[in-house]
Amino acid sequence: MNLQQLRYVVATAEHRTMTDAARSLYIAQPALSRAIRDLERELGMTLFARSGRGVVVTAQGRRVVKLAREALDAVAEIEALATQGNSSGAELRIASTPSLEPGLAGRLLPAYAAEHPGIRVHIVRCEGREGVVSAVREQRADLGLTDLPVPTDLVSHPLERQEIVLISPPGLDLPDPVPVARLDGMRLVLPAPGNPRRREFDQIFATYGVRPIPAVESDERRGWLRTVREGRASLLWYRGMAEQAARAGLVVRSLDPSLRKIIAVVHARRRLPAMAQDFVALAEGGSAA
Repeated sequence: MNLQQLRYVVATAEHRTMTDAARSLYIAQPALSRAIRDLERELGMTLFARSGRGVVVTAQGRRVVKLAREALDAVAEIEALATQGNSSGAELRIASTPSLEPGLAGRLLPAYAAEHPGIRVHIVRCEGREGVVSAVREQRADLGLTDLPVPTDLVSHPLERQEIVLISPPGLDLPDPVPVARLDGMRLVLPAPGNPRRREFDQIFATYGVRPIPAVESDERRGWLRTVREGRASLLWYRGMAEQAARAGLVVRSLDPSLRKIIAVVHARRRLPAMAQDFVALAEGGSAA
């Protein structure tokens, strides 16, 4: 038995369906079902009884779930003690997406470093919200900076509402701000179909009754601005990337009505090391509506 299996047990108990639990863990549902069956076989007991489309925790399972939570909390406590006992040269790891990193590096990190000069901050660069969630869950990062929503097994501390802007190649005849209705028929760079962020964009488009043309559908963010520079499409992205886009010779415009997403610091449901608690407190103290 390992910590990953304990996390699977806790997530399944919290969500009551294998599908929802697998989605929260960012793994395939068959893989989660197989892992639970293997653990039940290893322990020689049934942890979950199948009931319709969901699962019910058995009496033995409730005891195992309780112990699993305690074990995960104990591991977190040990890690916190180790960190607090060796604050000299300590490292705080923060997972972030490329689009949010400029705000993190430009605003939060200098303020934190001024108050905690002995702590080194390492940015764990992730491709998208799913990468941030995975980094926090797998303990490759103490904290994550991402937009919401995130799975319910993580704790979120909302910081600000960041504007979504339209980044376009020069020469397009568009007003500023751009009415959202003008997105209808516009060629856009979009995340790949099935991606959670793509579903969010599709929901926005449906809300406003617009149907952009997907010129490029890709989760490779490094190529998004290049596509815009080539004049092939426009891009919906965060205001935090406006400076980088402007340096590339692109045009940044607001949208009307304004579209915003909530940005938050996220972490696992465990006691944080003191240095991580201090960062959360600083970030919340300097948050903007």
